[in-house]
Amino acid sequence: MQVAQRRLAEMRAILACAVLSLLSLSHACPKECSCNSNTKVVDCRGRGLYDIPRRLHPDTQELYLQDNRIRGLGSTAFREIPLVRILDISNNSITTISPTALLGLRMLQRLSLAHNNLRELDKRLFGPIRSLSHLDLSHNSLWGLPGAMGDSLRNLSHLGLAHNRLTRLDRSLLEALTHLDSLALRSNPWRCDCQLIGLKLWLETYLFKGGVVDEVLCSQPEEMKDRDLQKIPYQLFHACMTTSYHYLFANIHHLESERLLQSHNHGNHAHPSSHALHVPMAMGEGFGGGGGGGGGMAECETKQKPRPVNLRHAIATVIITGVVCGIVCLMMLAAAVYGCAYAAIMAKYQRELKKNEELAAAQGADHATADEKEPLENAIA
Repeated sequence: MQVAQRRLAEMRAILACAVLSLLSLSHACPKECSCNSNTKVVDCRGRGLYDIPRRLHPDTQELYLQDNRIRGLGSTAFREIPLVRILDISNNSITTISPTALLGLRMLQRLSLAHNNLRELDKRLFGPIRSLSHLDLSHNSLWGLPGAMGDSLRNLSHLGLAHNRLTRLDRSLLEALTHLDSLALRSNPWRCDCQLIGLKLWLETYLFKGGVVDEVLCSQPEEMKDRDLQKIPYQLFHACMTTSYHYLFANIHHLESERLLQSHNHGNHAHPSSHALHVPMAMGEGFGGGGGGGGGMAECETKQKPRPVNLRHAIATVIITGVVCGIVCLMMLAAAVYGCAYAAIMAKYQRELKKNEELAAAQGADHATADEKEPLENAIA
């Protein structure tokens, strides 16, 4: 019995050693890379790789993959190394990145995707990462960045966007980067029109707070080519200022129309018979029928059930408009009061001036009379 127990214990020990050896082999250093177990750095630079190497050790903290031939990053491409802090995939041929490629990398601090062929990035790409402080996207073919991406990059201190195809940049994205210290924007075909004035305003505030930015040279329109956006006077954007109010009110009207249309469609889905009931009402109104008119009004009241939401929006719009009109009226009233006060002061000044002139004339006449009397009195004497 004791011999059997000994043999069973020996078999368990052998099995445990085998499992441990298999585990160590499964997470051994990939043959294409060199690994340092002390610093937990994996170096795979310039190895002609077409894909992310497998069997990476889960404790890896730095992974260098630059100067390879990687063309894309699939879903959860780095799931084996959740503790990685530095990830450099620059100077490859990456054209596509899955929205979940960086899923699980909650400790990532520095990411370089420079010198690739990226044209766009999904707004969900950096969603799970909150610790990212350095992001280099320079030397790509990016046309723009989604404004919603700013929520995932709030702790970013450096953003590199140089040498891309950016013509404009969403101001909401930049305003979300509250910890940004340096920004690289040079060598982009910036179109310096009315839509770039938001970037100009943000840059002035950013520089005033001590931020560092290289340059934003205009490529279009022709009259602003090779001029630095920061040095272009606001007078050249005067047309943008005058048309922005018309654009704002037109946009408000458009949004209000869309809300009304959506509510109308919602009402039709909620009451399928409302469209059919609306036709007799319109016909009754068109032909002037008395009985049809009464039925049409009742049906119209039934269809108006979903409208309170729109009424609230309309009331809010009216209130805002009233506030704006009230401010304008107050300004006009202040201008009128100022004008009246100025006119009263000037009238008083003119009256005093005229009075002084009359007094001076009277005194001159008295002096002349006195001068005439003196020779006469001398002659009599």
